Amino acid sequence: YRVFLIGDSSVWGTLLTPEETLAGQLNTGSITACGKTVRAYNLGYPTISLTKELMILDQALEYQPDLIVWLTTLESFPLDKQFESPLVANNAERVQQLITNYQLPLDPNDPALVQPSKWDQTFVGQRRAVADLFRLQMYGALWASTGIDQVYPEEYERAQVDLEASDVFHGLRSLQGNLALGVLDAGMSTGIPTLLVNEPILVSNGQNSDIRYNFYYPRWAYDEYRTLLAGRAAKNGWNYLDLWDLVPMDEFTNSAVHLTPFGESLLAARIAEAIQANCK
Repeated sequence: YRVFLIGDSSVWGTLLTPEETLAGQLNTGSITACGKTVRAYNLGYPTISLTKELMILDQALEYQPDLIVWLTTLESFPLDKQFESPLVANNAERVQQLITNYQLPLDPNDPALVQPSKWDQTFVGQRRAVADLFRLQMYGALWASTGIDQVYPEEYERAQVDLEASDVFHGLRSLQGNLALGVLDAGMSTGIPTLLVNEPILVSNGQNSDIRYNFYYPRWAYDEYRTLLAGRAAKNGWNYLDLWDLVPMDEFTNSAVHLTPFGESLLAARIAEAIQANCK
């Protein structure tokens, strides 16, 4: 029973070994669904953007998964974030196809989308990309053999719990009309069973935590987001799971969305329940 996990660096597994990631914990949990053994595939990708996630999801449809689990968070939604991911910006043609195919509320001619020149499209013009491709294939063999594909520092700066006395979120005073909800609608309309998850965030109890939940989110913005998302899910009959406060504050690592192995186990347990419930 093939489950594709879509999301940001929290799904990819920053500071986690492959076995500690959400996919890794689901795969070692001996979970069954619909009479089959669950196999989770980690399609998380660092950088935060709904459009980036839709690109990956749309490509993944070719492999006909049994279930898609799409984990997301408010920082992926603002319209000004959609083309910031290099994966999006440097794949203008693919993004333009998505805009057309899904009728996305995005500008296909946005200057943030990199348009390669004729020279850039020649073999000589792409020699750096070709060299990178060869180098990364070589690294891939090392990553596969060692299970290590990132740096694991002995010490790192922990996520902030003492916060600025600011209620600013992307310069907005309201989220209405300023979120890429049409991109979410597209990803939820593929015809493949999809579980939408509002992923856990750090809920601080430190300085100015009455104004902000964490570094990313003032309370007013995140509360409005949760209301909007729950309403949209109910209206469209989506399979939706809101796990925003599932994980204790101390189980986050270097970011308000990156979990410790134990925090990841809490998330994996709830996701496993939802996967099994999808078969009922």
